[in-house]
Amino acid sequence: MSAVQYRVVFGKKDEVVEGPDDAALVITLAATDAQGDPTSLYMQGKLKAAGSTGALFALLRSGEISAVVRRLASRP
Repeated sequence: MSAVQYRVVFGKKDEVVEGPDDAALVITLAATDAQGDPTSLYMQGKLKAAGSTGALFALLRSGEISAVVRRLASRP
């Protein structure tokens, strides 16, 4: 699997980023939506992805996206 960057947005200019800047896939999601199902959020247009759609679908199937965004959204 190629590199993935996750961005969880809390507000304007306030986001948590995990992953390399040159990632092949960048996933962006609002922190308020982080507890939802990533597949449904993608279909609703709330989870944004830039890059390989195949890699995105593989991550959605594996459940990795859900685990990572929930962890990032639960910042202290």
